[in-house]
Amino acid sequence: MSDSIPRVLALYNKLQRYPLGGWLFSRAICFQAPYFGSISPRITRLEHGRCEAYIDQRRRVQNHIGTVHAIALCNLAELTAGVVSEASLPTSMRWIPKGMEVKYLAKAKGRMLAVAAPAVPAAHAEQGYELPIEVSVRDRGGTEVFSATVRMWATPKPQRS
Repeated sequence: MSDSIPRVLALYNKLQRYPLGGWLFSRAICFQAPYFGSISPRITRLEHGRCEAYIDQRRRVQNHIGTVHAIALCNLAELTAGVVSEASLPTSMRWIPKGMEVKYLAKAKGRMLAVAAPAVPAAHAEQGYELPIEVSVRDRGGTEVFSATVRMWATPKPQRS
């Protein structure tokens, strides 16, 4: 098992030294997983056990009633859950989403701030295990408009010969 810092967390910490580092980090994540670019997220905080990101309401993420579309919120939840998984799991482990339960709690208008954190500590294991990530999305007024539990499947990385 390696105790080194996860690459995604090292990159985030390195880029934070620069004025546009947060924007550049968010763009790099969207380059790695292009679909997330559809919501133009901005990751504002990343540390072991916590990821925060926001999206702004604009036409391309709206539904027919003028609120942030439910799938845009799901996309934001999966993004933050994946990034916090990558930053929190030991470098000897990998992850993949296994499922997601969501709750739409209020109309989503304006900027949406997501906070994701593992429900249990991420750890090294010899076999695969489920790692639930809790995500809460709030509007600027602090009202929780959406919540999700993203179930990640964490497994040891294959041994390289």
